[in-house]
Amino acid sequence: MTRAANTATGDATGSGNAGAARSAGPMTDPLAIYLNDHLLGATSGSELARRVAKRHAMSPAGATLLRVADEIAQDRAALLRIMHGFGLPVRRYRTAAGWLLEKAGRAKTNGFLVRRSPLSSVLELEALRLGVEGKRLMWQALHALEGPRSAVLDEEQLTGLLRRAREQSATLEELQLKAATGVLDGG
Repeated sequence: MTRAANTATGDATGSGNAGAARSAGPMTDPLAIYLNDHLLGATSGSELARRVAKRHAMSPAGATLLRVADEIAQDRAALLRIMHGFGLPVRRYRTAAGWLLEKAGRAKTNGFLVRRSPLSSVLELEALRLGVEGKRLMWQALHALEGPRSAVLDEEQLTGLLRRAREQSATLEELQLKAATGVLDGG
């Protein structure tokens, strides 16, 4: 089979740049890769936020953490809608990886073998804040899109998602600092 035939049939095993001659499809589209990577993080973050809120349900921060967990789940759903609007595939294995990543994060060493360490809350709140910052940067990047793809986006929605990410970050920073002070001050 010639290189031209390889390209026409989609066979990238031909010599030279036969595969590069094809246009970027959903498997190689940078936006699809970028948003699927963020979906992995959103899945992991949503699971973590739900677990943290449940663990602290009876604490003074319980209602706040529940609200943040609900918002993070809503933000993940918004990301899925945006991906659908772009016609981008959702890589289910990435979603599953995000779910597994959160479960594996529970096995980290925390100085205690059997029970939960007081340091766990500090680290979980830090992880949530890092995830929210990543999400904020994604919303910001989408907000900055120009050209045909920007027509798919609802600017008002993105502005709201950006504002909410900033508020979540500030809330998580405050909660993390309170938790850290209680644990790291020798408590």
